[in-house]
Amino acid sequence: MGFVELLLIAVGLAMDAFAVAIGKGIAVGKVSQRHALSAGIWFGGFQALMPIVGYWLGRSFAGFVESVDHWIAFGLLVIIGMNMIREAIGDKEDGVNGDFGLKTMFVMAVATSIDALAVGISLVFIGANIWTSAIVIGLVTLILSASGVYLGSLFGSRLGSRSGILGGIILIAIGIKILVEHLA
Repeated sequence: MGFVELLLIAVGLAMDAFAVAIGKGIAVGKVSQRHALSAGIWFGGFQALMPIVGYWLGRSFAGFVESVDHWIAFGLLVIIGMNMIREAIGDKEDGVNGDFGLKTMFVMAVATSIDALAVGISLVFIGANIWTSAIVIGLVTLILSASGVYLGSLFGSRLGSRSGILGGIILIAIGIKILVEHLA
């Protein structure tokens, strides 16, 4: 997997956190650097941690599934991407509020990074370097989440679900690319 593909995966994974960060910016109204930094660190940190956890889980059973690893990576990315799209076009009331407290941010960071755990599993099967992947995924999410808080404050609800749809499309496209490359 090249750097461009890794960057696209990172952007795709970051879209849930970006959308929540926009909601946070809308809810809080007057945004401070503390708000943006809080969202960036929470979301970026968990987006970096979860692929590592998924990777180590995936390594524990990689030997059993080597002959179908490309199908697993494809399936996981397509399922995650379709779920992101479904969530983005589904219920518009997501309950995002302006609370940046420890409990709220922890729950939101975990919720927005579950798909990164599954991507971490798929990274085993495509031979990706987990440390580079985790750093790139975390940094991209940090930057997009911090930016999302500001954008939410500036532009209101105009961006919201579009970011989730874009993230889903990116992950599905990368899943298809992995499958096509392996079968070709």
